[in-house]
Amino acid sequence: MILLVFLAAYLVRRRLDSHDRLNPETLWRWLFHQGRRVRAGHEAGVAVGLTLVFLPALVAALVVHLFDLSGLSVMAYPLEFVLLVFLMGIPGWGATLRAYREAWQRGDMQAAWHHIKDRLPAEHRSTAIAPEAMHLSLSRALMVAVFQRFFLIAFWYVVGGIGLAILARGLVALTEHWPQSSARPRFARLLSWVEWLPSRLLSLTFGIAGDLAGWLRVAGQALSRLGSGAGEVLMLSANGALTGYALDPARFSRIHPEEWTAFGGRSLSAIRGLLNRSMLVWVCALALLVIAGMV
Repeated sequence: MILLVFLAAYLVRRRLDSHDRLNPETLWRWLFHQGRRVRAGHEAGVAVGLTLVFLPALVAALVVHLFDLSGLSVMAYPLEFVLLVFLMGIPGWGATLRAYREAWQRGDMQAAWHHIKDRLPAEHRSTAIAPEAMHLSLSRALMVAVFQRFFLIAFWYVVGGIGLAILARGLVALTEHWPQSSARPRFARLLSWVEWLPSRLLSLTFGIAGDLAGWLRVAGQALSRLGSGAGEVLMLSANGALTGYALDPARFSRIHPEEWTAFGGRSLSAIRGLLNRSMLVWVCALALLVIAGMV
């Protein structure tokens, strides 16, 4: 049933994202509103934030466990389905990428930047950023967002159940929404440990779902960087797995200058296609594990 629950939640979440419905970030921000006030000198503390994430994860895990003990494990599946739908999702990204692609097609890089600036890291929100750097920053942000809100949750749900899935997603939310910004780097360090294995697994999946020969040329470099974050590993692996210089705008502009205005949309389509095929690989792998009785 774990396969059916996840697959149903994934399909529903994708449908909700396409209509920009049920944004889970609102719920996380409401939950973390409890941490808006701290004593002076304790702004970098993480105990309150971790507690706000750990308690719902623990409660969900205990409820599922009690259902199992009582022989009513089937009753836990609707609960897990609803929780997965809330945990996953990137609502709003679709409209952002459409506007960005249209602006790039027109050659209006200022408008393209305006549409995506809130999605970029703080250091890349300058209006003076080059189009190539802007696009690479957006591509990285998109890959990390999809990884953290789909693949990361899927991995920990399969490995440890709904409790670990909530805990992993909660750490992502803490790094983005915790009211005390001085504590966010500490949450990010904890998140890097949670992301380490699933990000490397997704990197391997890129080789299966994309250009294997191209991926093999960068695989050693990507997987050997033990201290690298998920964004760096995924960008390096995706660059090898994608063809047509989809993540090399500078080289694309030199080789195909006449098609430069089409690059933005073409590159984003290639990235989204790679991520979709990678999720299909994960679902197929989960099905094999279920058939083998391992999950």
